[in-house]
Amino acid sequence: MYTIFVGQKPIILTTKIEKETDYKTFLLKSVNIGKVIKLLVSTDLKGVCLVDKHKDKLLKLFLNLLPNVVAGGGKVYNDKKEVLFIYRNNKWDLPKGKIENNETIENTSIREVEEETGVNGLRITKPLPTTYHIFKRNGKHKIKITYWFEMETKYNGKLYPQIKEGITKVEWLDEKASVEALENSYANIKLLM
Repeated sequence: MYTIFVGQKPIILTTKIEKETDYKTFLLKSVNIGKVIKLLVSTDLKGVCLVDKHKDKLLKLFLNLLPNVVAGGGKVYNDKKEVLFIYRNNKWDLPKGKIENNETIENTSIREVEEETGVNGLRITKPLPTTYHIFKRNGKHKIKITYWFEMETKYNGKLYPQIKEGITKVEWLDEKASVEALENSYANIKLLM
């Protein structure tokens, strides 16, 4: 099973048809993804299930429905076990960005954290779950596939929000502050916490 978000609402890829009152179910092979997105954005429907009998083909079939954008990002811890957050578009988020040229996804993730926050000395400690969400740019919908990594750093210098990317704040948040930030964050970010 996979979950792709349109805003805060999920599209669930599954092999099982379950009776849900607040969800609609469609066959993945014949779905009109534009209509599904419109339904999620313009109604009070809680989510959508897309069904196919082949578990191993669910994600591949879905990713073929729209252009893909590949990104990498980090959930970064400092020596105090605080997590590095950015504030952009009036929401708390984790630093991430698009892959460039022939970069590895690990290099993309480290570069994006450095660019968006000013933090350096990053070391990847483990991969985290990959997230998926649908967004709209220049009138076209796309699927963003974000590969996440847990990272650590001993950096304790000044934080620099990347203003040209719309980031207005960068902060190290302890566990209590992280929980509060997640109340004003994205569904994908909540999955990583």
